[in-house]
Amino acid sequence: MLRWIAVILIVLLVALQVKLWLGEGGMRDLHALRARVAAQQAENAKLKQRNQALSAEVQDLKHGQQAIEARARSELGLIKPGETFYQVAPASSAAPPASGGSGGH
Repeated sequence: MLRWIAVILIVLLVALQVKLWLGEGGMRDLHALRARVAAQQAENAKLKQRNQALSAEVQDLKHGQQAIEARARSELGLIKPGETFYQVAPASSAAPPASGGSGGH
């Protein structure tokens, strides 16, 4: 009789261990959930940093004339009255052919 109780308890212990390690809501799911939480925390940290930068830019635009001026210059190409605008074109990669010289006519 005592032997049967010991066997039943051992089988029950093994079944509980299998459920703990392999079953739904077990250790495998716990590790996957922890990995997802870590990934979400990293994403949240990046978004928080971006939000702080945007918030600082909004505050600067609300209270700073220089930020508005810089944005108008860079995004809209505006210049102040009395300023002269110079645009420097990048050098062309293909040089135009030289004319004149020893080409005979």
